[in-house]
Amino acid sequence: MATITIPKKSVAVNPLKQSQPLGAALAFLGLKGMMPLFHGSQGCTAFAKVMLVRHFREAIPLSTTAMSEVSTILGGEDNVEQAILTLAEKSKPSIIGLCTTALTETRGEDMEGILRTIRKRHPELHDLPIVFVSTPDYKGALQDGFAAAVESIVKELPRVGETRANQITLLVSAAFAPGDVQEIKEIIEAFGLSAIVVPDLSLSLDGHLDESYNTVTNDGTTLAELREIGSSVYTLALGESMRSAAVALQSQFGIPYEVFPSLSNLDAIDNLLEGLADLSGLSVPDKYRRQRTQLQDAMLDTHFFFGRKQVSLALEPDLLWSIVHFLQSMGADIQAAVTTTKSPLLEKLPVESVTIGDLEDFEKLAAGSDLLIGNSHTSATARRLQVPLYRMGFPIFDRLGNGQRCTVGYRGMMQLLFDIGNLFLEQEESVDS
Repeated sequence: MATITIPKKSVAVNPLKQSQPLGAALAFLGLKGMMPLFHGSQGCTAFAKVMLVRHFREAIPLSTTAMSEVSTILGGEDNVEQAILTLAEKSKPSIIGLCTTALTETRGEDMEGILRTIRKRHPELHDLPIVFVSTPDYKGALQDGFAAAVESIVKELPRVGETRANQITLLVSAAFAPGDVQEIKEIIEAFGLSAIVVPDLSLSLDGHLDESYNTVTNDGTTLAELREIGSSVYTLALGESMRSAAVALQSQFGIPYEVFPSLSNLDAIDNLLEGLADLSGLSVPDKYRRQRTQLQDAMLDTHFFFGRKQVSLALEPDLLWSIVHFLQSMGADIQAAVTTTKSPLLEKLPVESVTIGDLEDFEKLAAGSDLLIGNSHTSATARRLQVPLYRMGFPIFDRLGNGQRCTVGYRGMMQLLFDIGNLFLEQEESVDS
């Protein structure tokens, strides 16, 4: 079991984590016709929007209640009401995702009471779903906000229905990029199953051109699909942070579930395909049997470069779990593991210690590593330590293709092997020269 270390510093130096509202907004962006709404100042929303635009290089719909000094003191009910009415009239969203920020959480706004009052005053909003999620900036991190948003979605929107034998629900954590989601969807479809994905970033943030511009999300999981989740025969939760949402579905509708903490190592991928075979009654398609043999060959080709390498990681808990197991399966050693927030996975990690800290902590722990893995903010650390960096997580703003990148399944794991293996190969060549 890993020892969890939380440095007792009065301030974060070079922060690693992103805020809960940003994570919730990212989850909401996987729903079609969605408008995320931050209840806070304009600066809170602007910061999150800039981060999302830089990572995905797409137009990001995001709105704010624009709290001022006066409304912060007197209360923000009028701001929430006006924001919702303006969005309903001008943007015509199918769903509004309402997130709090540190400003309004510190003040202690009764958000559920405010929403009830607004609905009583405005019966025209009766058919407009408003999904509320509490996301204070001052605690937790992106993964927590993302998970909280998914849990609110599955608690509020699904309806009871007759069970459909071939329909499953796929809950996807913040550790999975749009390209990852697309790969997993294709695997599920190959077994003749239909998946309702929450959230489906592979449709909304995969980087495609639309004929028309909308002020809300152009694609993603539809409201009609979300209503039908109660008819699913099974729930697949990808990432430990999705467990609470899966439990909520089981409590509401009696739907059994299974959690897959990772899909970036051979055993985990095998388990997923075996589970899908059991659900569908079909055997694993030949396509994936061949991909598995290709992956095995890739593992043989690359393990020489991974063996005994010292790797340091700065990632959110779900992604940290996945990549640590991937690296260890290839013979690499974990020198340092730094993360952003608490998770049940951390103590179970097969490393000596995990630090919940910032990039200052990471830089001290990672000195002498052969490779760093983290987001683009880790690049300055890599330059100072003169160690190669493999970019993962959020945000990545100095590399292209974040909407299409895939590191899960047999194909995704092969690409991950080659990308990191090539960094090790370049490092050896530079030493030899």
